[in-house]
Amino acid sequence: MNHLAPTPEMSASLALNPDQFASADGQKINLIGIPREQLAHMLEERGHKKFRTKQLWHWLYWQGVTEFDAMTNLSKDFRRQLAEEFVVERPTVSEALNSVDGTAKWLLKFPDGNEVETVHIPEADRGTLCVSSQVGCTLTCKFCHTGTQRLVRNLTTSEVVGQLMLARDAFGEWPTPSDHSRMITNVVMMGMGEPLYNYDNVAAALRIVMDGEGISLSKRRITLSTSGVVPAMRKCGEELNVNLAVSLHAVDNDTRDGIMPINKKYPLEELLDACRTYPGVSNARRITFEYVMLKGINDSDTDARQLVRALKGIPSKVNLIPFNPWPGSDYECSSARRIASFQTIVQDAGLSAPVRTTRGEDILAACGQLKSESQKMRRSERDALAAAHLAAQVAGQD
Repeated sequence: MNHLAPTPEMSASLALNPDQFASADGQKINLIGIPREQLAHMLEERGHKKFRTKQLWHWLYWQGVTEFDAMTNLSKDFRRQLAEEFVVERPTVSEALNSVDGTAKWLLKFPDGNEVETVHIPEADRGTLCVSSQVGCTLTCKFCHTGTQRLVRNLTTSEVVGQLMLARDAFGEWPTPSDHSRMITNVVMMGMGEPLYNYDNVAAALRIVMDGEGISLSKRRITLSTSGVVPAMRKCGEELNVNLAVSLHAVDNDTRDGIMPINKKYPLEELLDACRTYPGVSNARRITFEYVMLKGINDSDTDARQLVRALKGIPSKVNLIPFNPWPGSDYECSSARRIASFQTIVQDAGLSAPVRTTRGEDILAACGQLKSESQKMRRSERDALAAAHLAAQVAGQD
């Protein structure tokens, strides 16, 4: 099987930041996240033969082992040398929550004390892992809970890959199973943060995830979501060729400026043009447009018709997302009747427009609800969330 090596630019970029591979105690190098070519170079520098890279890669990403002694086809001397200088580490779990609907959420802590959230959403035909790319978020989308947490830093390659590996630890998915037997069949870069503002680390991590001799997840099963970082979209398509999801949420610049400040930098016209020219887009491989339904903001029949016009010529699927409330949010979810009317207009125009089923709402794991300090919610905030859930359910009958 072939593996996907990092580009020279990627290798050079990562070489400038060796600290991102430091172990939790800062004394050794964490092997997780090191691009394959760099790993080979490191081993060769230490006098090890080339085939050792393939062996080690297999143990790290196919078998998922965390102890060098478990790498039984490596010589004892080689294992000893590895243990002297390297470790195999995952993020630490601060809290694990399980929703009544089967959704799981992990609050993960890194050595510097920062935390992110990772969510697993089980469905009848798939299991999707929602992966974070930043601690906090550089954007301030008004309807998003994550957007209320300031950006602290980008996640490293190790920290992005580590989220998937930890989830597979939890589900006992080592050695790498076939696609049809996986609990985690799909990965979406839709967690905390804007992936395209941390492109180098996200791209290096996804190359490891897609490597055929390791985790071996098909690019067709990986989706990267962006709020519209136009300059990086083409690069993502050309280098990674993964599926693209675009957080659209409004069909005119004034509305989108108000709820998504990034639109002031990359307005709708530029964003939609980048979608039309996204590498590999076709009727068989459509771009997904995420559209959160906000009562009285973006949910009118006029908005629906304008959405249809805006997406003309772009192979598209529209995910209609009922707004998920969180403590302190200023918005309400559109009623079920309003969502149905909006959906009918879009579907009658020939576009797929499913209404996304809200999952994990009771543990703040639903779309737009992730925030790393959520485990610290006061009782009053939990009560407020419960009240918001009830209000949303009542409104949904209108």
